[in-house]
Amino acid sequence: MNRTRAQIAQTAADKIKAAPVFSTLVGFDGFIDEIIAVVDQRFDMSPTGYSRLKTIPQFAARAAAAAGKSTNMELVVTEERWGGNGPLLAGALGELGAKVTFIGAVGKDANPRELHPLYAELGKRCEKVIPIAPPAHTDALEFDDGKIMLGRTANVQRVTWEEIVKIVGLEELRTMVSNVQLIGINNWTMLGGINGIWEGLCRDVFASMPDIGKRLRVFVDLSDPAKRNDGDIKVCLQTLRKLNGFVPVTLGLNLSEAERIAEVLGLACFADCAAAIGPKVRQAAAFIRSATELHCIVIHPRQGAGAATASASGWFDGPFTSHPNLSTGAGDHFNGGFAFAQTLGLDLDESLAVGCAVSGVYVRDAKSPTLSRLAEFLRELPEPQ
Repeated sequence: MNRTRAQIAQTAADKIKAAPVFSTLVGFDGFIDEIIAVVDQRFDMSPTGYSRLKTIPQFAARAAAAAGKSTNMELVVTEERWGGNGPLLAGALGELGAKVTFIGAVGKDANPRELHPLYAELGKRCEKVIPIAPPAHTDALEFDDGKIMLGRTANVQRVTWEEIVKIVGLEELRTMVSNVQLIGINNWTMLGGINGIWEGLCRDVFASMPDIGKRLRVFVDLSDPAKRNDGDIKVCLQTLRKLNGFVPVTLGLNLSEAERIAEVLGLACFADCAAAIGPKVRQAAAFIRSATELHCIVIHPRQGAGAATASASGWFDGPFTSHPNLSTGAGDHFNGGFAFAQTLGLDLDESLAVGCAVSGVYVRDAKSPTLSRLAEFLRELPEPQ
């Protein structure tokens, strides 16, 4: 029996409210995000005396017009906040009620083993935070139609399997893994050590734990692999396939990431420009899943989300709003909601609904939802704008 969008959301709300608490391990990046408006025109020199460039094409046109000349673009920092794909995922899961251990680049510059003060809120949401390096930095240029993330990544290159084992200890890592139901690993694109972390988990942890795949799943977010070459991406997917041999792996992709992965795999699943976004994304998820042989592929464009496993596929129309109060971190919150629902055993459509709802609340409220706020939002799920 086909369920309506509202029925799926209602069922998901009922299930998450009745679900038991689970434990998760998340890592391994960390970025301090400066949320930035790009000035279009100045009316006066007061802090708010300007209009901003509202769209990415406007920004691109301004930059392109400077070719052969020069230009000066004024950036106004509207907020400084803790970020990074891993911390945002961990924070979202913790606010929903999961017991989270986070390991990553969230330490002070002067003392990388001590939590950076900007990450105090992450510390409150997690059961345990283990800093192993200082955070990197991101200038997040926000526009009405998306964002441009300018990352300075030197600090997070210190995050390697060897460094994690040195600081945490291999036996402690094995104990952590034996007590969690979900591992979230993020930002392969910017962290050169992630491949080694996947290999280390397979070799030094999972290989010594029989039947681990029956109680544990892994969620992976590559974080915009556009700048990584085809060879790197192929090695990444091969390593994920190896990881999937031990535990079921879900790979989360936004639309541009899915297009890049499809290109590397030689798949033409985005070739039909006339196809509606839902069927196109649903089919693309199925094609990519089959080609990678991973447990699940989930793709989340702005309009909703689609996913596929070997036995099912689905699409859910999200509660898109054209006037978000905050967009930086929306994808990480979708990932948190989807992984949360998957771990609780919700079906594919319900997991998509939860992912879309967590992101939908976040962009409206400009903060991570609690479980009660999420359930309320699902029961009153807005129609897309």
